[in-house]
Amino acid sequence: MPAAVQTIVLLFLSNVFMTLAWYGHLKYKHVAIWLVILASWGIAFFEYCLQVPANRVGHAVFSAAQLKTIQEIITLVVFAGFSVWYLGEPLRWNHAVGFCFLVLAAAFIFKK
Repeated sequence: MPAAVQTIVLLFLSNVFMTLAWYGHLKYKHVAIWLVILASWGIAFFEYCLQVPANRVGHAVFSAAQLKTIQEIITLVVFAGFSVWYLGEPLRWNHAVGFCFLVLAAAFIFKK
């Protein structure tokens, strides 16, 4: 698998874990915060197990700024799906416009 594709797949998977660790507890506000923190750290471990290799593999074909940009765009895509599917929060037109501006910003990061 090409390094660029491998990087994107690993970043996508790591962002699934990251989003779950950071926002999954919002449906469980009755659980003690210390338990939520421990659970989040446990989930985040798997994020790091994917994120670190993604950056190491990706830095062979992308600059650090490009890696961070790819990661942020993937984060938005994963978070948008998560907020609709898991949290039941709708995406509105202003969210879509804001995301489009961020994608446009990313295009400038990749411009030679």
